[in-house]
Amino acid sequence: MNVSAQPTSGLKIPFDHQRLDRLMDEAGIDVIVATSKHNVQYLLGGHRAHFFDYMDAIAISRYLPVVIYAKGAPEKAAFFGNRLEKFQVQADPVWTPETQTVTNNSSEAIDLAIAHIRKLGVKPKRIAFEFSFMPYDAAALLQGAFAGADWVDALYVLESQRAVKSAHELKQLKVASAGVIDSMTAVIAKHGPGSTKRELFEALRREETNRGMTFEYCLITTGTSLNRAPTDQVWGKGDILSLDSGGNYHGYIGDICRMAIQGEPDAELVDCLAEIETIQRAAFNATKAGVPGHTIYNTAEPLVQKSKHRGYLDFLVHGMGLVSHEAPRLQPNSPMKYPDSHANTPLEAGMVLSIETTMLHPVRGFIKLEDTVIVTASGHEVYGEGIRGWNKGGTGA
Repeated sequence: MNVSAQPTSGLKIPFDHQRLDRLMDEAGIDVIVATSKHNVQYLLGGHRAHFFDYMDAIAISRYLPVVIYAKGAPEKAAFFGNRLEKFQVQADPVWTPETQTVTNNSSEAIDLAIAHIRKLGVKPKRIAFEFSFMPYDAAALLQGAFAGADWVDALYVLESQRAVKSAHELKQLKVASAGVIDSMTAVIAKHGPGSTKRELFEALRREETNRGMTFEYCLITTGTSLNRAPTDQVWGKGDILSLDSGGNYHGYIGDICRMAIQGEPDAELVDCLAEIETIQRAAFNATKAGVPGHTIYNTAEPLVQKSKHRGYLDFLVHGMGLVSHEAPRLQPNSPMKYPDSHANTPLEAGMVLSIETTMLHPVRGFIKLEDTVIVTASGHEVYGEGIRGWNKGGTGA
């Protein structure tokens, strides 16, 4: 499909649309229909419906935001949102030349999308939508309206588009990472022996919220247990603690894991965490724009294999940003069941990696470090560098 290009000088497009056009061209895609909240937020430059931030269901249907983007024609982009979004758009308009916030359900949203695609003036041969984020009723309407089209999952093109972060996105991630570190520091310092995992979990939620973030999760262990759910298990004297939390700042996730202890760590615990730190630092030092993604694994895995703890020591790298696991995807045989599509392609400046080393020690418990690492032209930068050792618990608030 060839959509006649129009001047874009008057449009304040919040992403690199030439990169998206190139990715679409390589995939043979004419039109993208984005419906996930994270991709809609990305394509609109930050807009996210406040009313539907936590829940999509409403009445007998669901919230379905839709952004239409035709290859090479950002001036023909459109956004269709729920009627409850109109106040946000009035206060902070989005960039799309056509914007309607009038829908009440998923069918109405996709009907507007169909009408808009038809208005492009040419018949699209290949349409991409997000297979995992399109409800059945909307997908049936869309595919029925363009019965002769080829259908492609938009996930891969949109994920590749988001893989290289802008300076603004990196700033959001830096704030999120710092907020998680500061929140963990406060929680550890305020809680002494006898605090439960549930209490620590809720305390971390409050600390992250008080720093302007949305608390997403905390995977938490105490003592020798490997169970990471918030429970009434007590963080007792001499026990270790792991806090692995994602704090969301304006859509971008700071994902960090740090360790603490009630008392003083013994030599074995010091050695275990030091070995994890060594693996992390080796992985950091292998991170640089222009090197193949597998270089990080090729550097870290030999250290894992020669460790006396190798039977219960895991190393993982995954991309992150708006989503906790996104491109670049580097790990072979990922437990998340995605392919290592970017393992043999060069890392690019602006990519964001979560690098984590986990020791599931059968006697000492769960020991882990996880860091947010930015690929730069000359190497790397770590967001949220602090409190990497055995942090000592407090005496209680």
